[in-house]
Amino acid sequence: MSTNLPFLKMHGLGNDFVVVDGRTNDAALSVAQYRAVGDRRRGVGYDQFLTILPAKNGGAAYMAIHNPDGSEAQACGNGTRCVASLLMAEAGAEEVVLETVAGGLVCRRTADGRVTCDMGAARIAWNEIPIAAATDTLTVTVAGAEAFGPATMVNIGNPHAVFFVDDVEALDLARIGPPIETNPMFPERANIEFVTPLGPDRLRMRVWERGAGITQACGSGACATVVAAVRRGVIPGRSASVILDGGALDITWRADGHVEMTGPVATSFSGILDLATLGG
Repeated sequence: MSTNLPFLKMHGLGNDFVVVDGRTNDAALSVAQYRAVGDRRRGVGYDQFLTILPAKNGGAAYMAIHNPDGSEAQACGNGTRCVASLLMAEAGAEEVVLETVAGGLVCRRTADGRVTCDMGAARIAWNEIPIAAATDTLTVTVAGAEAFGPATMVNIGNPHAVFFVDDVEALDLARIGPPIETNPMFPERANIEFVTPLGPDRLRMRVWERGAGITQACGSGACATVVAAVRRGVIPGRSASVILDGGALDITWRADGHVEMTGPVATSFSGILDLATLGG
């Protein structure tokens, strides 16, 4: 069996991914191997490792998602758009359904070449986030993070805690992100977003991602941010441009509860992973 595994390095607004095709290659890595590939000095480096697998329920393919620490993620919005772009090009189609743990996600190419993904319905009940005890998810006091005000909790395939602050640029994310992510009230940990409103349809967001740390962009986090902004009355409508470290995503929380995300995708380079050098 070959130990060489072809990959693509892709990104959406600097939110970067290693993408492998598990339909034609044995792409089952160990936790140690995911960590080795994720090392930005000794490996390739990535925010998420995306494996394209055969579809399970009639979609174009199934996408498995792993974090640099080797843990599995339930959703990855920018990664979904990247893989959907590959699958649309492969099929010569303008729309595909990409299956994930979070369900089948409908993705389409826009007239300007960007990719829109329907991330599914936003879930806002405490047991859907999940939170350790029953509470109103609109304004949640997180022990140890009281200085940032209440969080609004949203599940967009994975759990998000969204804080609205006066100056998101002034925050030391590397220091304050980890203890909030791992707070005992979040039994599955949580992605942490800090947001400063810039106008009626513009929101500045920075993110600490569960299992990945600070990233240039987070698609599901941008979706959660707009849902939280609508729920809290921070914006008057149901759409906004979310400005991330790596650029902007256009988000709409539709009347039917589904959240749509639109943004660019790019391929940086291709390469070969030598699994024999990555350890077990």
